[in-house]
Parts: sequence; structure tokens; C-alpha cells
Amino acid sequence: MLQMAKLEALMARHNAVQAELAGNPDRDTYVRLSREFAELSPLVDTVRAYRDTLEELSDLQELAADPATEVEMRALAGSEIAALQARRDALEAELKTALLPKDALDERNVILEIRAGTGGDEAALFAGALFRMYERYAALQGWKVEVISMGEGTMGGYKEIIAEVRGRGAFARLKFESGVHRVQRVPATEASGRIHTSAATVAVLPEVEEVDVTISDTDLKIDTMRAGGAGGQHVNKTESAIRVTHIPSGIAIVVQEERSQHRNRAKAMALLRARLYDLERTKMDTARAAERRGQVGSGDRSERIRTYNFPQGRVTDHRINLTLYKLPQVLEGEALGEIIDALITEHQAALLSAEGVDA
Repeated sequence: MLQMAKLEALMARHNAVQAELAGNPDRDTYVRLSREFAELSPLVDTVRAYRDTLEELSDLQELAADPATEVEMRALAGSEIAALQARRDALEAELKTALLPKDALDERNVILEIRAGTGGDEAALFAGALFRMYERYAALQGWKVEVISMGEGTMGGYKEIIAEVRGRGAFARLKFESGVHRVQRVPATEASGRIHTSAATVAVLPEVEEVDVTISDTDLKIDTMRAGGAGGQHVNKTESAIRVTHIPSGIAIVVQEERSQHRNRAKAMALLRARLYDLERTKMDTARAAERRGQVGSGDRSERIRTYNFPQGRVTDHRINLTLYKLPQVLEGEALGEIIDALITEHQAALLSAEGVDA
């Protein structure tokens, strides 16, 4: 059954926000209310369509049940009733999903970390392929990707790459990508044609604000150093690279991508906040382990979530037993959305079940 009281409350809130917007609020309030109004409006439209459908369905059912109604009219009403019942059921399902508890971080930007795992050079090449996949997927969503730090592999790819993905709903779409990604293919350097298995680890962290995580200056050790790697003569002459060490947790962040020491420090602090927040979330998730052990999985980075099999051209997500024979399209970012959509649908079904609602 739909939670009608909750729907009524959301309708009332939509009306209240609309009234506040009409009252010429200050700029910051206007931006905040406009965002809330935009988020509520599609739901309110669905509620209105649902109510109209119920009303029309009730009228037709009365007409069909009335003995005075002509036979032809009764038959016509019966066929329309079936269509309205189907529409009612579809709108009910849509509203049930819309009423699910929202992750407050879903609209946040993302810190994406990819690290080569077992497999040496082949793992680094695979880590590079994964980063390009997410980069292309982000471009299709209209998101921006900016590298924070990277360590290149000796044969190409990355031993580690960390990037910021900026765009509305980035965390909602990417959060199920955390885990171990496995690749099975014949490396270019393999003369005998044997299939090798390598792995890379993906971590998707929500970008958090200073208000979300309190970090005391006394808990930080900040070192400046000369940037290494590519960059010409400039990086050898200025100490623009920053290493921020959070003493209580032992987390150390090194950023040297920017020539500005100030920008490198800002990036390092953003990454530190995200990791500390993720640590806290992981503790909470562990405490709720039984609840989180659904088919989509916990997002634990030690959990093998997906296999990319080149000889068979398939990608398998082990959490929901989904296999797509679209390996090139997935790695191009084009078909990755199909996997993400399936994961979100499975997650919503698990939430509905936990809420005691039939999916």
C-alpha cells in the first residue's frame, strides 16, 4: 500500500516552497528553494496523475456496475477500466520507489580512486581502461572529470589514479562501482596465448564539505616538496607538491598535479575529508552488515563485484548475476549505464522489501 500520509506531506511541502519562492527570498534561499522545488515537482505531478487515474477508474467502475447502463457502453467501460488499472499500477510502483529513503549524499560529486591489484603491468593497464571507461561514462552524463593525482604504470595505465567527478547525481550513479574489478584476457606480451587474470580496485567516495567532517589543525602534518614526474622545468624549481598527513588515522595524501601550492592543498584536504567520511560510513555499514548484505552487496572494496572477459566479449556483475555480451560498449562507457540501472533497480527492490512494500 502507498503511504498516503507521506504523499500528502510532500504535496504540502511543495505548496509551501512555491509560496516561499513567490515571496521574493534572498539569493541563497532562492537557490536552495528552487532546487527543492525542482526535485519535488516531478513527484507532485505523478501524485496528481495517480489521483486523476483513481477518480476516473472509480467513475468507470460505477458506470459498468450500473444495471441501467447500456450493454455496449458497459463493454466499452470494461476495456477502458483494464487500461486505467494498468496505469494505476504503474503509477503506484513509481510512487513507491519515489518514497524510498534517499541517501543524503546521492547528489554529491565523487572522489574516484582506482588502484592496480594483482597482475603487475597487466593490472595497471586494466586500471587505465577502467578510468577511461568512467571518464567516457561521465562525459555522456555531462559530468566533469579532473585528475587529483596519479602514478603511471611502467607499461602504461596506472598503478593508482584519483580523480574528482563533478555533476549532479554522480554519487547516486557511481556508488555501486566500489569493489574489485577482474579482467580475463590474453596480454599483448603473452606469446603462448594464455589467458591471464588481473584485478583493479575501485573506490567511489562522496565528496564532503567541511561541515560534514571536522578536522582539527593540530591533527594535521603538512609538508611541501618539489613535484616529481612530468611537467618541465617549473616543477623542479618550486615546492608546489603537498603531502597532508592526518595523524590520528595515519592517512597521508600527496597531490602535485597543480602548479599552485594552494590548489594542491585544497585538493588534498578535499580527498582527506572524503576518506575520513568514508571510514565513518564503513564503520556504520559494518554495524548494519546484515541489512547491507543484499544482492547488490555492501560496496566493500575487498568484494569482487565484476568480471570483464575479453575472449568471450562479456561483462558479468556477480552481485546480481547480470551478464552482458557488450564488453567493448561497456568499456566505452556506452553500455555501463545498463549495468548501473540494473544495480539501482535491485537496490530499490531490496529497500522496498525492507520497508515491507511489495516491489
